[in-house]
Amino acid sequence: MGFQPIENYGVIGNMRSIALVGMGGSIDFLCYPDFDSPTVFAALLDDERGGYFQIQPQLANTRVRQLYLPDTNILLTRFLAEEGVAELTDYMPIAADAKQPNEIIRTVSVIRGKIDFQMRCQPRFHYAACAHTVKIEDSSAVFSSASDRCPPMALYSTVAISRNRRMQWRSSACELARRRASCLAEFGPRDSNQKWSSWNSGFRRQFVSGRDGSRNRDTRGDGERW
Repeated sequence: MGFQPIENYGVIGNMRSIALVGMGGSIDFLCYPDFDSPTVFAALLDDERGGYFQIQPQLANTRVRQLYLPDTNILLTRFLAEEGVAELTDYMPIAADAKQPNEIIRTVSVIRGKIDFQMRCQPRFHYAACAHTVKIEDSSAVFSSASDRCPPMALYSTVAISRNRRMQWRSSACELARRRASCLAEFGPRDSNQKWSSWNSGFRRQFVSGRDGSRNRDTRGDGERW
């Protein structure tokens, strides 16, 4: 794969953990299930043995742009080429109640043209120091670590999953359905866009003047200081 400079990564998270998404469509770093847990994807540190989860359009001479939906932590990676334009959306859902989901949702869509995609999910538990088993059923795969320190993780996909090879499919701009993959836990639609916007709008910047000069203070809308 080769190492990517750190500036080529976008960050997604759910306040429990974060994942780094490269401009090639690969999740190259993730500690699961928490910030201080061992890694399951760590190609950022070891591009051969670290593990990764890649979804990549098969395009030549591609220009790539990454951006976030306004006021959210929902990351868009756009692939632009003469033969077509594709978009990869990545986010980790957040919930308002205590039943916090802990998963990554990856969705691909074609804006223009007909485009072939490849997907490969290759976790390596506990900093790639621990073996694991894989159980595949229909459009899901469960990866179970040999270590009790690492909980199992699951991959659910609208694309058929196969063992020991890259999953491939073709999508076109005229298709209504988007291809989707969910990694790590439960699978289901959630309005994370609205939740992130609500969370972000709760912050405001206050400038307080005093005898010692101006200073900044971060607060949420309820007055709680951070």
